[in-house]
This record gives sequence, C-alpha cells and structure tokens, in this order.
Amino acid sequence: MRAWKEFDYRSIMSDTLMERTAMAEDQNNQQQNNVGSGGMGRRDFVALSMAASLTATAGATGDSSIVETNVEIKIADGTCDAALVHPKTGSHPGVLLWPDAFGLRPSMRDMAKRLAAEGYTVLVPNPFYRVTKAPFSDASHFDFGNPADREKLRPLMESVNAPGHAEKDARAYVTFLDAQKEVSSTKKIGTQGYCMGGALVVRTAATLPDRIGAGASFHGGGLVTDKPNSPHLLAPKIKAHMYFGVAANDDARQPDAKDKLREAFANAHVPAEVEVYTGTLHGWCVPDMPEQNGTPIYNKPAAERAWSKLLALYQANLV
Repeated sequence: MRAWKEFDYRSIMSDTLMERTAMAEDQNNQQQNNVGSGGMGRRDFVALSMAASLTATAGATGDSSIVETNVEIKIADGTCDAALVHPKTGSHPGVLLWPDAFGLRPSMRDMAKRLAAEGYTVLVPNPFYRVTKAPFSDASHFDFGNPADREKLRPLMESVNAPGHAEKDARAYVTFLDAQKEVSSTKKIGTQGYCMGGALVVRTAATLPDRIGAGASFHGGGLVTDKPNSPHLLAPKIKAHMYFGVAANDDARQPDAKDKLREAFANAHVPAEVEVYTGTLHGWCVPDMPEQNGTPIYNKPAAERAWSKLLALYQANLV
C-alpha cells in the first residue's frame, strides 16, 4: 500500500465534503418533520416501519438472547437498508449508530450486538442508501493509496453530507426507533458515530434535542471547520451530554479543534468531554480498518477504553 501521506481519508470528509455542505438546517426544519415522500405523516411512517420489521430477515447473532433483524426504512429520498439489534425481551433505550465511511457492515453490526447485550436497542443504518445498498462487507483490504479505491468513498459521503440530508435522516431513524416495541418511550435515545459519523452525531443531537440524551463521537472527522455550518457551532441547540474521543494523529493535524469544541460546548452550557487518545490513529475503534503504512489502525486497548466511556455515558444519561 502506498504511504498515506499521499492521501488522507480524514481530509476527504473534513476538507472537501464539509466545505460543500451549505447551511440548510433552519430552512428545512418544517418540511423535514414529514419523513415520507409527499409529506408522509408520523402515523403512516410508523405503519411502514412496523411492516418493514415484520417482513425483515432475522440474522444469527451467536447469542440467543440478542435478536438481529434486517429492516428497511422508508424516507422521502428512498429506502434505507439497516440493521436493528436488541435484546430478545423487554423494551430498552434506543441507540442510533452512525457508521464510518465504509457504512453498514459486519464490524458495525458486531458493535450493535455488543451494545444490545448491555441492554440497548440499536439501529445501524446504511447512510448511503440514496446511491446504493450497503456497499462494503469489510474495510480491511481497502487501499487509501489507490485512486480507484478512494474514489468509491467520495459519492457515498457526499450523499449523506449534502445540505439537510443528515437532519432528515436522523428524524426518520429516530422515528423508526420510537415505533419499535423494543424501544422504551420513557428513556432518552443515544447516538454514537465513527469517523464521518462523529459529525452526524452532533447534527442528530442538534436536530432532536428533546429526544437525544447522549451523543458520542469517536475519531470524528470535520467536527470543527471554518465554515458557518461547522458541527461545533450547533452546540447551543443541543441538550444531550456529549463525548468526543479524538485520535492522536487527528489532534496533531488540527490541534486547535479540541479547544474549539470545548469552548463551544462550555459557552452553550452543554456537558461535553473532549479527550485525546494518546498513540492512536484515526479509526482506532473499528476492528476491520486497514493498516496505515504497515501499522494496524485498530487499537484494541484504546478501543476498549473508548467502549467503557460510551457505556458510562449511556448508563448515566439514557434515563
């Protein structure tokens, strides 16, 4: 694999895509409250959601106490393929898991199953449903030094980062979760994201402040930009408790980002912890990430520490 200095996955999201995302949240708020095409109301959407669950294909989890189901969610821009994972019995706090640039795949499903075993109902969407079904089954052989490989990511990430798309999708995904009997309506919903998913967590928390109780970003890209729609500027709209786990090489590349994040949330009086994970590379939480110049990106000890932080965040705030 060519040296990563020729191409940086983080820069696709933070420098190129985020620059193309215009400020559209406020203009689209009213029309996005109807998630279906033609202004589908909540009642119709819930009916479709439940139908999707009933006709979905159950997947093996390796744990008889956990149920994994492939579902389809009808949204104005298309049909999103997703995984719904939950304990076999009971209703639980819901969690929206935003994947990284490789999308819905076994490694993300495994995270959902692990979280479900802790007592959560987890939805993992294919964020690229506007252009394709879940496009990857494994990221470990992806070559960031290969222009043909990295060009596959660009239209995928552009599709979810287009103006208003993340907000529209967040509403649809949370509405879907709330329609499931396995989700407790009396408990707050959590959301977590990896790489590009970090910024989507912030947008979700800002879009649904009264429903989202906790948000966690791990090696999130594009959290702080110089654009008027930078995710960190959404802090005043957020009520959730937030956690930002920052990769050491991301911090080296943009050392002032952590300070701007802390300042934005402190000024908004929103509880937020920003932590740099020493010795980690961008993507360290995801087991199937490829190597960087012969060095594994996945860092199990640091990933386990991040997982502990996530569980503590949810246990304290999804109440």
